[in-house]
Amino acid sequence: MAKTTGTQRHDTRAGQGGSASREATPAAAEEPRGTAAGTESLVRSDDEPRWLNGDELAAWLANSAIMISLPAALDARMQRESQMTFFEYMVLSVLSEEPDRTMQMSSLAVRTSASLSRLSHVVGRLEKRGLLTRSRIPGAGRRTNTTLTEAGYDVVVAAAPGHVAAVREYLIDSLEPRDLMALKRIGAAVDAAINQRGTTTAGATTAHTDVPES
Repeated sequence: MAKTTGTQRHDTRAGQGGSASREATPAAAEEPRGTAAGTESLVRSDDEPRWLNGDELAAWLANSAIMISLPAALDARMQRESQMTFFEYMVLSVLSEEPDRTMQMSSLAVRTSASLSRLSHVVGRLEKRGLLTRSRIPGAGRRTNTTLTEAGYDVVVAAAPGHVAAVREYLIDSLEPRDLMALKRIGAAVDAAINQRGTTTAGATTAHTDVPES
């Protein structure tokens, strides 16, 4: 079975007369020989993955439960109680917080951490239900505004109490005040790390303001 996370390091190298696999010699035990081969061994050591230690692995697995299980639980409950997905609720909720209940599609994609293509598909579905409308923005480019309708506002207001109750039940009420502060710091640190490296889906969408439904 391939190793994906853990505490040990292994190296697979070709042996003479065929392929062979063995455990890598610790870098500290390798003697630099002042040759090309010696330099190569140091490069291989530096290029090895930084496997997680025991504490790091436990923290990652615990966080994975939040990333995977929590959104799934919120989505299932939202569909059961309000007949829409958690992401649809987030779209309506973000729009409801705007003074005119209107936002450009590219900005809405950033706020909901979605690609423009995914957002456009969901917005189209909500538009058919009469929960929001789309309108072209005058000027250069193919820019589009999305506006929450009165019907959409009523839907998100009706769904909000159930959503808050689910957030409390699945997350907030299970934590001590000090845990909430730690969770806040962790979330901010992770968000900053992602945004700093420019790897968010939403960040990718903002670079293409001339695409359809932007």
